[in-house]
Amino acid sequence: MWKNLLAGLLSTCTIGVVQAANLTPLEQRWLDGIAPVLAFARATKFPVDIVVQPQPTPGLTPMGMAFVDGRCKLVLSMRGNPLAQTALDGLDAALANAALELMAAHELGHCERHLEGHFAQAPAGFDMPDEAAAQPARNPAVRLDRLTARREEGYADLVGLAWTQHRNPGLYEPLYAWLLARRSAGDVRGSEHDTTPWLRLVSDGKVLADPSIFSHARALWLRALPGVD
Repeated sequence: MWKNLLAGLLSTCTIGVVQAANLTPLEQRWLDGIAPVLAFARATKFPVDIVVQPQPTPGLTPMGMAFVDGRCKLVLSMRGNPLAQTALDGLDAALANAALELMAAHELGHCERHLEGHFAQAPAGFDMPDEAAAQPARNPAVRLDRLTARREEGYADLVGLAWTQHRNPGLYEPLYAWLLARRSAGDVRGSEHDTTPWLRLVSDGKVLADPSIFSHARALWLRALPGVD
């Protein structure tokens, strides 16, 4: 997940200031869709830079977050990457922009955790190494990494849905159903992207109605942690 993304970011040419002439139509489509989230990040002083990977990046997540030198890097990996188009192909056209916003707000949730200095750290009272030891896997280090990643994905999904409840409340129900279907698919179940323990808490978007997209997300995230294995 983020480790691979960070390694790729540091080893490749990056574009710190995006100019329309250098973008592919698909990259421009994603950037147009996530513009409200980027405007929110600027208004709230999040140190977010946009990075467009100029080389083919097949198999990478089309949009991800890295953290370098105290700044969040929203990384677009779309060239030669069919996942960037298929992510849009599976969406109703009326939901596309709001879904892109949800995905970008998800990445902003990762950014917030980095900025707080808590990314990949268990909250007080949740000792993940002990949990891994209590349920040993063939490779405990791999298991621990998966649990850590899953925990961060759960928080980020809650932030993304909180954004939806605040900015696109009329689309919450179909977008929640779309995200739940993605997170509970057979090939995702039990992986770091299986965030269903958290999603089950927010079928009604009104539970995310706090003015901050982070505060209620954090409380609900903590509530589901004991049941995540």
